[in-house]
Amino acid sequence: MSDRQSIYINIDSQSEMAVKRIVDKIISSGKMSRQDHNYLVSAVLYKGEIRDKERRQINRVFDHIQTGQLKIID
Repeated sequence: MSDRQSIYINIDSQSEMAVKRIVDKIISSGKMSRQDHNYLVSAVLYKGEIRDKERRQINRVFDHIQTGQLKIID
């Protein structure tokens, strides 16, 4: 694997970890603020594409919203 490929793999991994951390924080608090939303969107759109792991994390947020376990606040 070339250095260039390992850099991109590292960036992808960091992005996935950032999304997971943000989602975990949102779910554990039971609330999603506008700032949380902005952080999540920024982390996902950083690369310009959403991977399956990131999509699953985002779906966790939607699931919690739909079941009433998560409130959206200003």
